[in-house]
Amino acid sequence: MKKYLSAMSGGVDSSVATQLLIYNTSNVVAGVTLSLFDKKLSKTCSVLNDLNDAKDVAKKLHIEHFVLDFSDYFITYVVNDFIKTYRLGNTPNPCVVCNKKIKFGKLIDESISFGYDYVATGHYAKIEKDQADGRYLIKRAKDVNKDQSYVLYPLSQHQLSHAALPLGDLRKDEVRDIAAQFGFITADKTDSQDICFIKDGDYKTFLKDYTGTEEQSGYFIDTNGSVLGTHSGLSNYTIGQRRGIELQANKPIYVTNKDYQSNTITIGDKENLLSKTLVAENINFIPFDGISSSIKVSAKTRYKQTETLALVSQIDTDKIIVEFENPVSAITPGQSVVFYDGDYLIGGGIITNEAL
Repeated sequence: MKKYLSAMSGGVDSSVATQLLIYNTSNVVAGVTLSLFDKKLSKTCSVLNDLNDAKDVAKKLHIEHFVLDFSDYFITYVVNDFIKTYRLGNTPNPCVVCNKKIKFGKLIDESISFGYDYVATGHYAKIEKDQADGRYLIKRAKDVNKDQSYVLYPLSQHQLSHAALPLGDLRKDEVRDIAAQFGFITADKTDSQDICFIKDGDYKTFLKDYTGTEEQSGYFIDTNGSVLGTHSGLSNYTIGQRRGIELQANKPIYVTNKDYQSNTITIGDKENLLSKTLVAENINFIPFDGISSSIKVSAKTRYKQTETLALVSQIDTDKIIVEFENPVSAITPGQSVVFYDGDYLIGGGIITNEAL
C-alpha cells in the first residue's frame, strides 16, 4: 500500500492526477492545497476560487483534503528571489525555484512527516528508476506540447524518489476528457499562463507596488559604449526585447545586454543577440552527480525554445560551460539552460552574466 499526498492547485491537471491515483484502489490518497500568498499577494490572485475548486474535486473523489500555509516560505524563497534577480538586471524563472523549494521541497518534507510516501503533482513529465544503478530519471511527457520536464531539472534524487507524476503518459485533451467524465468543476478551466503571483503578467507594476521602490534610470548605450538615451530601469527590459524601447531608430533595434554594475542597457542589431556559448551555475545533473569530461546534448535556454546540439563541460563543482553547435538568440542571464539526451533530461543550471 502506497500513500500519496496529491498537490491540488484547483486546476484540471492536478484534479485528474489525483483521480488517477485513486483509480489504483491499493493507494491511499489525500489532497492538499498550498496557501502561498500573504494579504499583499492575494489581492492579485484568484486564490479563493482555486481553493474552492480543489475542495470541490476532493469532495467528489471522497478523499480528505488539507490546506497547508507555506506563504512565509514561498515569499522568502520564491518571491524575494524573483525580486532580487530582477533588481540585478536578470530575468528569473520562479517556477523552477518553486518546484525545487516548495512543491518538491518543503511539501515532500511535510508529507513524509505526515506519514505519506509520495507527493503527486499535475506536471507533464515522467519519472523512471534506472534498475542498473538505482538512480531516478526524468523523461519527457507523451504530450510534447505540454512537456514540463524543463522546470523539473533542479530536483534531487531524494525529491525524485518521493515524487509522482501521473499525467506523463496522457495528452492534454485526454486529461480534459477524464475531468469531464468525472464531472470535475475544473474540466473546462483555462490553464494559467502567467506567473501565479503576478496579475496579467505585469511584473513591472508588481515590482513597484510590492517593494514600494522606484527603479533607477540609467543609460541606453550602443555596442561601442556610446550613450543613446535614458532607460527607465533595468527590470523594465528583457534581453531580446524589440518593442517598448524609448529610442528613435531607422532600423529594428533590440536589447542585447544589461549591466547591473554600470546600470546600462546595450542596444544592438538582431545579429548582436546571437551567441554560441554560455556559463551556468546552480547546476544539477539527473543521471549522475557530475561529469569529468564533456558530453554531447541537445539544449535550450527557454521553456518553449527549439533545442540545439551542444557540448556541456563542467568547469567547477557548481559551474558549467555550454557550447552550442549553432548560435542561439537572446541568451538571458537568470533563465535556465536545460539539456537532454533524447527523451531523457540530463540536467541544467541558471545562466550567468559571466563572459568567456
